[in-house]
Amino acid sequence: MKVIFINPQGNFDKEDSHLTEHPDFGGQLIYVKEVAMALSEIVDVDIVTRRIIDDDWPKFSEKIDYFPGYNNLRIVRIPFGGDKFLKKEDLWEHIPEFVNNIISFYENEFPEFATAHYADGGYAVALLKKITGINFTFTGHSLGAQKLDKLNMNLKNYELLNNTYCFNKRIAAERLSIKYASKIITSTSQERLEQYSHPLYFDSAEVNNDQKFSIIPPGVNEKIFNCKYDFNELEHNTIVKIEKIVENSNKKPFIILSSRLDEKKNHFMAVKAYVNSKKLQKKANFAIFLRNIKNPYDLDSLMESEKKILKPIIELITENNLQNNFFFFDLRSQLELATAYKYFAKLKSVFLLTAYYEPFGLAPIEAGACGLAVVATKNGGPQEIFEDGSGLLVDPEDHSDISQKLMITINNFDYFSKKIINRVKEKYTWKKTAEGYLKIIEKSFLPMSKIDENISELNAEFLIKNYLRRAIP
Repeated sequence: MKVIFINPQGNFDKEDSHLTEHPDFGGQLIYVKEVAMALSEIVDVDIVTRRIIDDDWPKFSEKIDYFPGYNNLRIVRIPFGGDKFLKKEDLWEHIPEFVNNIISFYENEFPEFATAHYADGGYAVALLKKITGINFTFTGHSLGAQKLDKLNMNLKNYELLNNTYCFNKRIAAERLSIKYASKIITSTSQERLEQYSHPLYFDSAEVNNDQKFSIIPPGVNEKIFNCKYDFNELEHNTIVKIEKIVENSNKKPFIILSSRLDEKKNHFMAVKAYVNSKKLQKKANFAIFLRNIKNPYDLDSLMESEKKILKPIIELITENNLQNNFFFFDLRSQLELATAYKYFAKLKSVFLLTAYYEPFGLAPIEAGACGLAVVATKNGGPQEIFEDGSGLLVDPEDHSDISQKLMITINNFDYFSKKIINRVKEKYTWKKTAEGYLKIIEKSFLPMSKIDENISELNAEFLIKNYLRRAIP
């Protein structure tokens, strides 16, 4: 049996090039890669994505690629939309070409089942189903309706936001994906009930239908994120790099902030919570993990998107003369990240996530698997992950709440560290995630049926505008 993972804009390669550096290279790529790896231990798997031939985005030009050590897993890169890198919002019009080229690639050996990821992956597989009848699961990762609401979309700014984020196409694609998927896979019950019950999906998603939904939480790569300290040369070099930076830190615990530079991750409030708490400053240092940024104080060298996040943080640090309390680390791979987590866990440190909303929260459980205690946003998946008390939840807009929970966690590090390590082992591994997918796949070999309706035209403008009219107070 062969299963294909469809992710049009997910640019996978064996070296995880550019991972987390760009909004199109975020957590969903890690999710797809890890589930595919674990599932390939049981069946043949292809990750089907876009071929890119672009000097600015190397590593994605080979038609077929592999992850070392995974003989039953291929990266299949399908050409569409030209050769150059395109952000995901510019790919919509090219998805039909992607689908036709997938069919041409497999010819008479078409895979038995597909898993679709994100809205464009869902749309691609819906088109595949229309032509071939293939059954599929849909994993949305995050839905457009929630983003639309967070951006405060209204009738006045509709054109501006829609031109930027293509909501009319994204919402339409999600509705099709939801309607025709054999199963919708969510990471938490909260994701199922809150995201899919949005009015823009009301006649597509039956959130109370257990036959339609399946909750399968993501996991951690236990080969990388663990509490083992038998370091190889790369890990040893990472520790040397870290120790060179922290040599004057007095070996206090650290508060660890590690997520891509995105406004929704709410870095500023995390820093503000520390800056406003003299107790925290005496108790711990603050570490910010970045990628490909060697000197965040050199604001002129940063991209505008990076500067937008880092400038107010740097100003807050310097205005309060706390430069000696803050440490920045340029970590460029999952292995370096895990090594850093283990190093700081030895110092009894705490991982902090203050995102306004986190659909699941893979980063906190990766950090927890390495022994760090965790404080995370109460909004989204962490509420379910830490319902057993293995981590503390905070209001991401209340710096006082954040600082208080950090103090509690630091003062009770051993308790929280042991509790979250056990929590991860029991529930959050990629092997368990893959087993969940396989159960669904085995039960979804229903007679293939092609889609009758015309689904080539993506446009949910009428639905969105009607929703915005009703949403007006």
